[in-house]
Amino acid sequence: MIDYEKLKDKHIAVLLSGGVDSSVVVHEFAQRDIHPDCFYIKIGPEEKEEWDCNSEEDLEMATAVARRYGCNLQVIDCHHEYWDQVTRYTMEKVKAGFTPNPDVMCNRLIKFGAFYEKKGHDYDLIATGHYAQTEVINGKKWLVTSPDPVKDQTDFLAQIYGWQLQKAIFPIGHFVKNEVRDIAEREHLINARRKDSQGICFLGNIDYNEYVRRYLGEKTGDIIELETGKKIGEHKGLWFHTIGQRKGLGLGGGPWFVIKKDVSQNILYVSHGYDPETAYKKDFFVHDFHLLTAAPEPSKAQNADGIPASWIRVTFKIRHTPEYHPAWIEPTGNQVIDEGGKAIIHSDEKIHGVAPGQFCVVYDENHHKCYGSAEIYLE
Repeated sequence: MIDYEKLKDKHIAVLLSGGVDSSVVVHEFAQRDIHPDCFYIKIGPEEKEEWDCNSEEDLEMATAVARRYGCNLQVIDCHHEYWDQVTRYTMEKVKAGFTPNPDVMCNRLIKFGAFYEKKGHDYDLIATGHYAQTEVINGKKWLVTSPDPVKDQTDFLAQIYGWQLQKAIFPIGHFVKNEVRDIAEREHLINARRKDSQGICFLGNIDYNEYVRRYLGEKTGDIIELETGKKIGEHKGLWFHTIGQRKGLGLGGGPWFVIKKDVSQNILYVSHGYDPETAYKKDFFVHDFHLLTAAPEPSKAQNADGIPASWIRVTFKIRHTPEYHPAWIEPTGNQVIDEGGKAIIHSDEKIHGVAPGQFCVVYDENHHKCYGSAEIYLE
């Protein structure tokens, strides 16, 4: 829980999106007589004439909430930074056959990056409506999970830098979503019943495939059944597909699952049937490990089962789902987990759709502390 008394003399910025979550953040401050400065980050489609009407509505909602609570609202234009940094990262990854997550990099590069450079550096704390918490443990500030397993967003924050975490505060992170809705309705907030955004970070309802198509176009190639080597169809671009995908392949006689992509030959490999064994992995490699606060360490009592002393007991997730998977991490190289390092994940259970380019987000055994994340790759 946040000690608001300690925030009375702090200079606080709130990133106000126009959605219900960040609006309740402003309410939580205001009811304790704290009136932060509010900022709306403006980003839209690359062509200005294609500005999404949802973005205009977002700004109207943000303006109404800031006015109600007597807070200043300023619009910060991060349009160029978004398209230059987040979009470039996304397109480079998908073109190489990987499965990136633009929302993850949006937090690092835009909300806690570009905004910090433009205005955030003037503030002691930057507050957002993320479902996440922070906790000081043995003198160190950690990113910790929300009590709402469905809405928890620590996975989207696991690539921010340590200095960004030091500036971050998540005032609704101790609530579950229904509680936030209840507060908004009780206070008659203008957006109390507004639906959550389901699109790409800042881009509203823009379809992901259309977003990719704009930059990479189409590139027709063969769809091959992995087990037989038989051509069973054609795809319009490997970048429109991800490992584990079942829908949208346009193939009859299904179900079909995407198993792997051969970028050099522009071939999409699929397997037939319900949950084919080829769609699962228990062991996979990660690299470019990013640590938020400190590295996980081996347990002193783990050798009873013959587990190597350098392995570390953790939980993890590879996509935004409520489930945390128990696993061992095997450090490689110097036998410790360090910034930028490599490791092998040994999951207790088979994991569906493990894809290169995905972030593997790593937590402690109780999925409370988030250590950070690393990118999945194929050895």
